[in-house]
Amino acid sequence: MSNIRVQLPDGSYRELPEGSTGYDLAQAIGPRLAKDSVAIVLNDEVRDLTTPLSDNDRIRILTAKDPEALEVLRHSSAHILAQAVQRVFPGAKIANGPAIETGFYYDFDIPNHKLTPDDLEKIEAEMSRIVNEGQVFVRRNVEDVDRKLEEFMAEGEKYKAENLNQYRDDNPTLYYCVDKNGQDVWSDFCRGPHLPNTGFIKAFKLLSLAGAYWKGDEKREMLQRVYATSFFDKKDLEAFLHQRAEAEKRDHRRIAKQLDLYSIEDEVGPGLILWHPNMSIVREELENYWRKEHHKRGYHLVYCPHIAKKDLWDISGHTGFYMENMFTLKVEEQDYILKPMNCPFHVLIYRSQLRSYRDLPLRIGELGTVYRYEKSGVMHGLTRVRGFTQDDAHLFCRPDQLTEEIKGIIQFIDDTLKLFGMTFTVELSTRPEEYVGELENWERAENGLRDAMESYGLEYEINEGDGAFYGPKIDFKLKDAIGRTWQCATVQLDFNFPIRFGLKYQDADGSHKTPVMLHRVIFGSMERFVGTLIEHYAGAFPTWLSPVQVAILPIADRHTEQAHAYAKALINLGVRAEVDERNEGIGHKIRDAQLAKHPYMLILGDKETESGSVAVRSRSRGDLGALPFDTFQDKLLKEIHSHGQHEVEVPQKVEA
Repeated sequence: MSNIRVQLPDGSYRELPEGSTGYDLAQAIGPRLAKDSVAIVLNDEVRDLTTPLSDNDRIRILTAKDPEALEVLRHSSAHILAQAVQRVFPGAKIANGPAIETGFYYDFDIPNHKLTPDDLEKIEAEMSRIVNEGQVFVRRNVEDVDRKLEEFMAEGEKYKAENLNQYRDDNPTLYYCVDKNGQDVWSDFCRGPHLPNTGFIKAFKLLSLAGAYWKGDEKREMLQRVYATSFFDKKDLEAFLHQRAEAEKRDHRRIAKQLDLYSIEDEVGPGLILWHPNMSIVREELENYWRKEHHKRGYHLVYCPHIAKKDLWDISGHTGFYMENMFTLKVEEQDYILKPMNCPFHVLIYRSQLRSYRDLPLRIGELGTVYRYEKSGVMHGLTRVRGFTQDDAHLFCRPDQLTEEIKGIIQFIDDTLKLFGMTFTVELSTRPEEYVGELENWERAENGLRDAMESYGLEYEINEGDGAFYGPKIDFKLKDAIGRTWQCATVQLDFNFPIRFGLKYQDADGSHKTPVMLHRVIFGSMERFVGTLIEHYAGAFPTWLSPVQVAILPIADRHTEQAHAYAKALINLGVRAEVDERNEGIGHKIRDAQLAKHPYMLILGDKETESGSVAVRSRSRGDLGALPFDTFQDKLLKEIHSHGQHEVEVPQKVEA
């Protein structure tokens, strides 16, 4: 038998007998590695440990410590979940069960039974039994697709049959769970990869139930979805569950009801937000900051219509690549579209007059509301909606200005996110499968973004194929107070729109040249960003954003007049203050102000009204002591104007 040579991550080679697998390689390296191995990366693709190797393959062996191994674990755990459900409910039919960022899920059709939380306990117990059985995952090719389809249909597994038929020409495979006696006990149509055996599944938890349409199609069968997660280590599971519990407490939909922030009404429609006064104040402050910073950084702010003729979207390419996400209407026999994006309007503003090289860069910004069709099942509070306002901007520049303009945007994003105490990671999203424009321009665009990030000193990862149809982009993933990531800011480089719309500028030599275009958002959308902030702050907005900044709490009726005088003084200075003159005890008023998450409470009694002072209480720091009202006022204004960099402090009395 001849040998093969495979390359290891350090560049060295290892010789193995022909027909060797990833597991054989692990054994050749050492028994400890063989014991810990869960899968391999074969020529950049994660595969089963039992995959045969070929000459000159590049191999990396995965253990539980490798990030890629977690998806393998969860993919395998999904099969254990499905097997357990079919054991507990023999009539259940299985659909899809992928790994997702937070774990995995599986969809089931269970006739005449709706799953309950009590059922989850039974299913978990059955999963534990399956794990302890030490079942082995075995991959087998489907040699006769038609025969296997007949078997699935005879078993009533119509969803497995539909999946198999859809991928019948893609070398379909089945994964079997095999017991210690070598008997096949369960199988599913799947491409893998999977763990060697169920013994690697050390910690799992079923999390919740939901409904889901088959293939995401509202006209298809409604299935029952079980969400779950799994980890290699119980400590990791405990940390995840702790963060999940914290996230549930911070859920912006729950906090919105508590603080009266927004609503979604049936008469208006799903995914269309009614901003209540409290949340509108937060938005107003964000917009004020946004406008001020844009003027300071040389942007021109504009306003554009909410609809445009279909012709505009034909030119931009949206009708060819985005039509299923757009709302259409007909006016005087002419097709119009509710704008899903602001960019074509800004392009036309650029094109409205001849531009000189001296006019560039031209930076156009707009808080523009757009509309996109999202299926009902995917909408989620403020973070996934049908109508939202983008803090949009488009920059038109010469090629020699490109790097500095991108660096300027990165600096703008960096400055803004620091304001909210957020860190971020960065991804470069490259050309998708469906795109417009020439490959040469795409390469120029991707290289331009790389050059700018590297020049700025920004570390980034590559997100292959996730760019917009008209250009690659830089995505900023925000990290909130409990470590979750959110997609908000983005920068997209576009050589295509200027060509499609015939944009030109007159260069120094009198020739006409095509500008480069940048698409950019800082917040992303006002809806998603405010939803993110609600969860980041758990509803306790910093003073400059808080709907009510100061609650003035008179102890008795005789203190109410002075309380209103203080409130008027604060309001005249632009502070949002209100007086609680209810006939309630001061403890009750303090508790309610705390629940409403007001940053400061001023308590007025006889002592305070006589001395012209206020007893200051902070939402986060409790009782701060007494201050002259004028002194409190000055310190409060300093905190608001500095966006929270200088909190109100009360000098502590020093006893003699």
